[in-house]
This record gives sequence, structure tokens and C-alpha cells, in this order.
Amino acid sequence: MEDKSFVTLFIDDDPQPVGTFPAPVSFELDTKKLTDGKHVLKVVSKDHRGKEGIKTIPFIVRNGPAIAVEGIRKDEVVDGVLPLMINAYSKGDQKTFMLQGSETPQSIPFWIIILLIMFVAWAVYYHITSGQINLVK
Repeated sequence: MEDKSFVTLFIDDDPQPVGTFPAPVSFELDTKKLTDGKHVLKVVSKDHRGKEGIKTIPFIVRNGPAIAVEGIRKDEVVDGVLPLMINAYSKGDQKTFMLQGSETPQSIPFWIIILLIMFVAWAVYYHITSGQINLVK
């Protein structure tokens, strides 16, 4: 009888294993064959006496283009007309970098607009109050 342990790999709830290998194993998981979203890697090990050990590892695949949405958040309560800004961009591959669409444009934050208004108001006030008014003729 062999004294080796064997490792069987499963993806999600698929009854068909990805493979069974003698331990230790080096394995490359090709996520390009999986859909984007949540998945679970299930590792089942069996020793030479037949005892089993199970480990599940949840992971998220994102091979497709990233999607950025500005103007609405998760579980936000909204009404009326919503102006949305949506961008989808891909990271390209390992050899090339895609410049077009790789950055998501964003609107100017509200606090910067308020800060700009306050600065302009202070500048006008300073200009008016620091002027030399000569009342004596």
C-alpha cells in the first residue's frame, strides 16, 4: 500500500473534480474559464488510511472589464431623475496596457466647490476692506 496522500480539487458545487493529484501538488487555476463573481475552491485530501480532510476557500473572479458607477450607491434610497456616470474598462493583458478608458472620470466633490466659494468671498471682502479710503480733503 502506498503512503501517499492524494488531493482532489473541486470548483463550486461541481461534482466533477478539476483533478486528483498526489500530495504535495503545484496547481495553476485558470480563472479565465470561470465566470466573474463568487466561487469556492474545495480541496479534499485523503491519506493512505482513507481518512479525509476538507478545506473550502471562497474567492472572487474578475476577468471581465471593471465597471465604475457614480451617482448611485448600493442600497441607496432614490427618487426622481438620477444623473449617472458609468465607465467600463479592461486591464488589458499581461503584455499591453490599455490607456483609453483606464481611468474613471469623476465629478468635482461638493466640498471643493464650497471651499472655492468661501475663498472668493474672502478675497472680495479683503479687497473691499483693505482699500485706502481718503475721506479728508
